[in-house]
Amino acid sequence: MTDTSLDDLGPVDYLVVEFPAGASNFTGEMAAELLALVDSGTIRVIDILILTKDEDGAVDAMELADVGELGELQAIEAQLAELLAEEDVEHLAAAMEPGSTAGVLIWENLWAAPFASAARRAGGQLIANGRIPIQAILASIEADEASGTEGD
Repeated sequence: MTDTSLDDLGPVDYLVVEFPAGASNFTGEMAAELLALVDSGTIRVIDILILTKDEDGAVDAMELADVGELGELQAIEAQLAELLAEEDVEHLAAAMEPGSTAGVLIWENLWAAPFASAARRAGGQLIANGRIPIQAILASIEADEASGTEGD
């Protein structure tokens, strides 16, 4: 990350994937898909944290390097930055269920970097962004389909 100019960066996103107690699996298919996105140049992984929340609500955060056996993820571990502050971790962990484990992934959208750079050079700045949950999209499609068949 340190060899990239701020003017050249793409949008940065994060997600948190929660697993119930005893069911976390950060290797396997999920790791392979993440590595495919990195290898294709679609994203650059900036940070990965593993959060565990005990039954009393206490949270432990580990960097990927502290996890032990990383499998295919070993390939990206050396490139990671420690980006999140303690208060960020607490905020993310607030959504977790007691007894669960979660992976936090922060990535740069390399596919959008040329557009973002052009917007900055044109004097623009990002003033809002967001995600539409897939459940909301599916509900909207189902509502449209239902309203389309009502008049039949």
